[in-house]
Amino acid sequence: MKKRAINVKGIPVTVVGRHEQDYISLTDMVQGFEGSSALIEQWLRNKDTVLFLGVWEQLNNPAFNSLEFEGIGNAAGRNSFYLSVKKWIDATGAIGLYARAGGHGGTYAHKDIAFEFGSWLSPEFKLYLIKEFQRLKEAEASSQSLEWNLQRTLAKVNYRIHTDAIKEHLIPPVLTKARISGVYATEADLLNMALFGLAASEWKRANPSLAGNMRDHATLEQLVVLSNMESINAVLIKQGVTSSIRLQQLNGIAIAQMRSLTAGRAAERLLKAGKMKPKT
Repeated sequence: MKKRAINVKGIPVTVVGRHEQDYISLTDMVQGFEGSSALIEQWLRNKDTVLFLGVWEQLNNPAFNSLEFEGIGNAAGRNSFYLSVKKWIDATGAIGLYARAGGHGGTYAHKDIAFEFGSWLSPEFKLYLIKEFQRLKEAEASSQSLEWNLQRTLAKVNYRIHTDAIKEHLIPPVLTKARISGVYATEADLLNMALFGLAASEWKRANPSLAGNMRDHATLEQLVVLSNMESINAVLIKQGVTSSIRLQQLNGIAIAQMRSLTAGRAAERLLKAGKMKPKT
């Protein structure tokens, strides 16, 4: 429960969050008034108070027991009438008032009801209460705006880190003319070169501690692209395209497909899985 405080004419008044709404301590509000301990009960005995509470609940509480409220409203105003916060809540299922026990307890009311109680205490006090409450909300709005701007800035920075990591670790490099003109022993190595930028033997020399081959350590996206390239390469072979031209074309296809697959959600998933490290 989020707890804050405002100062109303020298009286510290607690404001808490409940049901995503602001509730103000009526117990704090009466501290500067004579007979403070009995003022809330006196207010609740007032027929106009009961009618106001009933209308507020009907507007804001779908579970409000209107039948019980009707009985309480008819009895309000009599000399024998008594209404406590607990009795009101138990009878009607009201949500506009609630009481807390303990050292930091007391009676709390939704801000609409608290302002109405402030009017009953003193019109001047109500105006100061509203002014200080508005000051609190403006300060919170300003803080939230700063926090949102900070989060947006961090999001931009993180996005750049993500994209840089993708470019460095996942997008295949554009092969040089020397690489393209080189002769590779197998068609498998031609695909390895197009996608990973390395032949199998080169990868093994660079990763002596890793078991298996480069495909065993590929990402899901790389394996998808590799499968696509195998089909495309088979078509190019049937068309009689030379290995150097096929390598150049397949490298371009690998780059384009990896960019598409690693964009947005896919890139985010890979980063969370710890498969990429941000650039420093």
